[in-house]
Amino acid sequence: MGRTSTITAMTVAERMTADHYLAMAEEDPRRNVQLIAGEVVVSEPDPVHQRAVGKLFVRLVAWVESGNRRGEAFLPLDVKLDEENVYAPDLLWYAGGHGPAEDRPRPHPVPDLAVEVRSPSTWRYDIGVKKQVYETRGLAELWLADPAARTVLVYRRSTPAAKIFDVALEPGPGESLSSPLLPGFELALDELFHR
Repeated sequence: MGRTSTITAMTVAERMTADHYLAMAEEDPRRNVQLIAGEVVVSEPDPVHQRAVGKLFVRLVAWVESGNRRGEAFLPLDVKLDEENVYAPDLLWYAGGHGPAEDRPRPHPVPDLAVEVRSPSTWRYDIGVKKQVYETRGLAELWLADPAARTVLVYRRSTPAAKIFDVALEPGPGESLSSPLLPGFELALDELFHR
């Protein structure tokens, strides 16, 4: 049976809490697994997904390392948002002094920027429940990258005190991705989604 290049997702029938999920993950560390609304969701990234994550990560790390006090960028880490949700964003960025401590086990704090890259089977979570939970739990900015549409949905707060994502942008082909959180960072979407 040949292996497909699409991402598959599986949920477990049994609901669980964030603490139970994190305890299980300590015993059996897995990749590409998240707890979403009390259900374990497993996905298997395909090359298109991985290519986009890799390009974003490389560019963000280059930006972080090109100046002082530019925070830290990470690939997926477990972030507990509430008792039913432990997400592992494809890419996380923490402002200086706000990131995970090396001597503290997971879960890690909510990042300042979370990036989710579209997977056919998990996109409904990203634009649905995950976006809502990120918003209510104080995430400053969320990027939902869609390689198929060659666009990024950007949700951010206009000020740190804003209670909701009150800014929504959709840069597309010919435009660039940037953020007030990342002064001087810019990535052309044509470059991000170039194959």
